[in-house]
Amino acid sequence: MDKVPAGVTLVVGLGISGRAICRHLDRLGCPFMVADTRANPPDLASFRQEFPDVTLRCGALDSLNMSEARDVVVSPGVSLQQPALAALQNTPAGPPVIGEIALFLRACQAPIAAITGSNAKSTVTTLLGEMAAEAGKNVAVGGNLGTPALDLLHDMPDAELFILELSSFQLESLSELGAEAAVFLNLSEDHLDRHGDMAGYRRAKQRVFMGARYALVNGEDAMTWPDDGDVTVVERFTSQPPGPGEWGVANLAAEDDGGDSDAAWLMYGGRPLMPVSAVRAPGRHNHVNALAALAVGNHFGFPLQAMRTVLERFSGLPHRCELVAEQQGVRWINDSKGTNVGATLAAIAGIGPTLTGRLVLLAGGVGKGADFSPLVEPLAAYAREVIVFGRDAVQLQRVLEPHVMVTKVVDLEAALRRALNAAQAGDCVLLSPACASLDQFSNYQARGDAFRDGVTQLYKEVAL
Repeated sequence: MDKVPAGVTLVVGLGISGRAICRHLDRLGCPFMVADTRANPPDLASFRQEFPDVTLRCGALDSLNMSEARDVVVSPGVSLQQPALAALQNTPAGPPVIGEIALFLRACQAPIAAITGSNAKSTVTTLLGEMAAEAGKNVAVGGNLGTPALDLLHDMPDAELFILELSSFQLESLSELGAEAAVFLNLSEDHLDRHGDMAGYRRAKQRVFMGARYALVNGEDAMTWPDDGDVTVVERFTSQPPGPGEWGVANLAAEDDGGDSDAAWLMYGGRPLMPVSAVRAPGRHNHVNALAALAVGNHFGFPLQAMRTVLERFSGLPHRCELVAEQQGVRWINDSKGTNVGATLAAIAGIGPTLTGRLVLLAGGVGKGADFSPLVEPLAAYAREVIVFGRDAVQLQRVLEPHVMVTKVVDLEAALRRALNAAQAGDCVLLSPACASLDQFSNYQARGDAFRDGVTQLYKEVAL
């Protein structure tokens, strides 16, 4: 059996985070080796070029003796329940089994805003980061989004605030966090193939509150509320009119808004913050995202005008309800980041009520064991047709077909061609798959790019 030498740190997993862990250890001068369960990990050649003297072992972990390692640092994509890692965690004299964020916390001296949730965490993280920059802060933004946390430490050593998007995979390995602000946006079925059930998934997400001084939770989703009473300050956001100390949306009375009694405003308790119409990102779900960013920004003391400026210019992130074309009265929206049912529900709720026509939804891929039945009611209300493709298309079809027209096709290209024929003026063709992309694409970004390029190609063909 191969063995990790005494005092050497073992990095498990050679993905994006694994490479960041390696770079961090290398900068510290800490000896390390790498293990990956895959026989031929992606980008193997570039790893060899970057770290020619580092030992890399590919294959099952159970044939590697890790007992004398200094630390075993596990990438987020690697399950802690793998037998070899689970056994190591149950060995009292064994080395610590930690993740990349634990390494980050050992070195980070600045306050942290930690943002998690099943959906919208990338949007809220980006909004908050832009608000901090607009307020004149030297801010580092990343984590599960964009730049890995460990690379941020190197790239921005003088950062006065770290704003991190954290996934359940990153949180589950933590024994402490101590964020200045912890945000839990929402909870819907996702990653059940990794966490086992919703209770396990929620337990991982709840770790964002460990040692937090301020928490922001979803007032309409009690599953996001902290179980532990140690958080000193807990605020709530809601899509409804807010109570005292809550962040919400309300229609102002005529005497308050200059005469327009139907004007909706973002509010903090009874205090108007800005009209909803001034928020550039489309959809009702983005009004809630704006409230979450405003709440955390307010905790850090960002000026309201700086935060309003960001909301007035921020049009949304790529692959997240991104308008890619409007042709012949049909809007084409790329929400490829909608990799779970909750994200797709948010997109439908945000876009459906704004249409003069109907939705044509493109969905399918790897369902990750999710229950698709919550899609039935909103699709029955707003959809003209649902076009399904990918590995779990049949499951979607079985659930939805009794309630809405469903067409099953082979892949995204075929789905686009069917959508072109199905959509009418006033409609929206929405790619929000409610599934992961890994059956037919390398990631959700590649799926979104294929959607964008495919729409362009369709209309080029129509014009010929």
